[in-house]
Amino acid sequence: MENSGTTNWETAVLDGGPADGLRTRVIDRPRVIQVTYPCPADGLEDGVRAEALYLYRRDAGVTSEPLRYGFDVASP
Repeated sequence: MENSGTTNWETAVLDGGPADGLRTRVIDRPRVIQVTYPCPADGLEDGVRAEALYLYRRDAGVTSEPLRYGFDVASP
């Protein structure tokens, strides 16, 4: 990734799933955005945590801001 010292952030909106409507900024239009959500857990040692993982895939048909990322229902 070469950016000649500049950072070109773009606005992205997540559609569907637990982060529906969330707006964020991305660089270089990643194909996937990962969203995690903390899960309460009993009896874990210090430093250990459990999180649910959700994936959002970029809609390649959207070429201007805001970019759109749709919830991947097959995400783990």
